Amino acid sequence: MIGRLVWFGLGAGVAVWGYGKVRASLRQASPEALGQRLAASAGELGESARDFVDRARAAMAEREAELKEALEGRPRSDRLGLPESD
Repeated sequence: MIGRLVWFGLGAGVAVWGYGKVRASLRQASPEALGQRLAASAGELGESARDFVDRARAAMAEREAELKEALEGRPRSDRLGLPESD
């Protein structure tokens, strides 16, 4: 008799635990929750894209400065790759 009560109590506990897990899974799969996760992902993607563009612009400016420094003091025809005019 005691054994049956133990198994009954154990079964009831597992059922309550399982019910809570199922409810949590359904809550995560609701349209509102999916929309919130999608919005968060889109925001992160936008921020990553902005970060990439900022880094690319900084690299372009650095390279442009290097090229300008390398070309300083050279005649214009030499900089443009044109033949010397007489």
